[in-house]
Amino acid sequence: MGYFVGAYATSPAGVEWHPEAEQAYYQKLKALSNIQGLEHPFTGSLHQYDDDWFIANIDPNWQFVFTCVPGIMGALAQNPHFGIASDNETGRQAALVFMQKACDAIGKLNKAKGKQCVKAIEIQTAPDRSKAQGSAKALKASLQTMLSWDWQGAEIIIEHCDALVPEHEHAKGFLSLEDEISVIQELNNAHQANLGILINWGRSAIESHSTDGVLEHIKRVKDAGLFKGLMFSGVSDTQTEYGIWKDTHMPAAKDADSAFGAEHSLLTREEIHRSLAACGDAITSDTIVGIKLGIRPKEASLAPRVGYNQSALAMIDSFFSK
Repeated sequence: MGYFVGAYATSPAGVEWHPEAEQAYYQKLKALSNIQGLEHPFTGSLHQYDDDWFIANIDPNWQFVFTCVPGIMGALAQNPHFGIASDNETGRQAALVFMQKACDAIGKLNKAKGKQCVKAIEIQTAPDRSKAQGSAKALKASLQTMLSWDWQGAEIIIEHCDALVPEHEHAKGFLSLEDEISVIQELNNAHQANLGILINWGRSAIESHSTDGVLEHIKRVKDAGLFKGLMFSGVSDTQTEYGIWKDTHMPAAKDADSAFGAEHSLLTREEIHRSLAACGDAITSDTIVGIKLGIRPKEASLAPRVGYNQSALAMIDSFFSK
């Protein structure tokens, strides 16, 4: 089975553009035979620094899943009303302009490669509801607009981020899973659409402050017939350099069979396998499965940047090879 890697989170060019270091990093990723493609960050253009460099250096066989969360978080830092679920019409329209740019970037990449290489786009239901009003009604209006665009075969998928809950501090504070499911079911029925939901392991754990909460989210999305994928991103309930219950994409925990890992990560081999087992037959050859891992220190060398990804992918592989 092939997996998607959010390689930007462990990239040596995550803060400043270093094309030589990024090229060396990509070469190492290309050598990993179980990578199907990249979860690619969209911040407003095809590549944050250099579209032509990106097109020239990606593996010609890779597929891509665009994720809008880096661009959304950047926009929210400037305007808390930004988001496709925003009740502020100016903020909602700004988010739609951003999504149209993502649609254009998908077309640019497909054209450059001469084929459909973008499998899906992950969208997130901003704004942070502790700072601005958001609603299912606004999300529905935005998705209706987006469904009218030519996505060139890319599926529109909501990546569920931790919702605003009263019990504890949140990371994203976006719409509830119930609201997302309700809107998608309504639009799928009305428009014969194929919208769905992807679970991010770390963000579901943050919302519930438990690993069991991830399984509950998987079950709810499966029961609704909307399961599109599962991306593994770790988190900790203990103070670490990745924080406590922070959305910093903590790597998986190290064990006897892995060369790299992060101490106190709740994302263990056992939890990875438990979550994949919960997905059951919802995982098919068309399902998005992958990892998005951060790295500390941020000045780390190339070996751990690749190694964290390689070790986590091996944990996933060990489930399917049982």
